[in-house]
Amino acid sequence: MGPKCFVALLHSSIIDTLLLIIYPFRILKIMRFFLHTFAIIILKKFFLAITLMISLHLLGGCAPILVTGAATSAVVAQDRRTAGTMVDDQTLHLKAIHAISLNTELWKQSHIHIVSYNNNILLVGQTPTEAYRQLAAQAVAQLPKVRKVHNELKIGAPIPLITRANDSWITTQVKAKIFAAKDIHATQVKVITEDSVVYLLGLLKSPEEQIAIDIARRIKGVKEVIFIFEPALPSI
Repeated sequence: MGPKCFVALLHSSIIDTLLLIIYPFRILKIMRFFLHTFAIIILKKFFLAITLMISLHLLGGCAPILVTGAATSAVVAQDRRTAGTMVDDQTLHLKAIHAISLNTELWKQSHIHIVSYNNNILLVGQTPTEAYRQLAAQAVAQLPKVRKVHNELKIGAPIPLITRANDSWITTQVKAKIFAAKDIHATQVKVITEDSVVYLLGLLKSPEEQIAIDIARRIKGVKEVIFIFEPALPSI
C-alpha cells in the first residue's frame, strides 16, 4: 500500500470510528451535533495536510508552505462543486441532522446517515416504520437550497455495531482504491456504505463514473453499488 492509500485509509478510519462511537450512545443532541462537526472539520484538515506533504515528497517538492491552508486549497481546486455549494453542503448536512432530530421518537428509534452533495440530500439507514421513513424525508426536503432528497432508508431495526464497523471498513477500502486510481480524483467522489451497500455521489464524466463503480463493485463484501452521479460540465 502506497503512502497516499495509507493516508486515505487512516483518515477515513478515524472519522468513521469517531462517528461510530458518538451515535449509538444517544448523548445530548447538542453534544452529538458539535462532536460530529468537530470530528469532520478538524480531522479532514489535518489529514489533508498530511496527504499534501506526502504528495510533495513523492514529487520531490521541498518548498515551505502553510500546510493546512494549502492542502485545503488543493482539495477545493479538485472539487467540481463551486465554493458556495461546498459551504451549502456542509450547512445542509448539519441542518438536516437538526431537522430530523427534532422528532425525538424518530431519531431515537432510527439509525440515519445523512449526506449532502451538490445540494442533494441522501438518507441511508434504518427506521422502524414507513411513516418515520417519510417524515425523515419531509423534514429535510423543506430545508432551503435542497434540490432533491434521495430516500434510501430501509424499514427495520438499526443494524448492529459490528455491521457498522464492517461498513466503515468497506468505505475505507473504496476510498483508498479511488485515491490510488488514475483518471479520477478522490475528492470528486463521495462514498458511503450502509449494510454493505455502497453509495457513490459526485459530479463526474462518463469514464470516471465507470471507474468509481467498478472499484466499489470489486471490494469484498459489497452487496450492491448505488450511484447518484450528475454530469460534470464539459469545460471542467
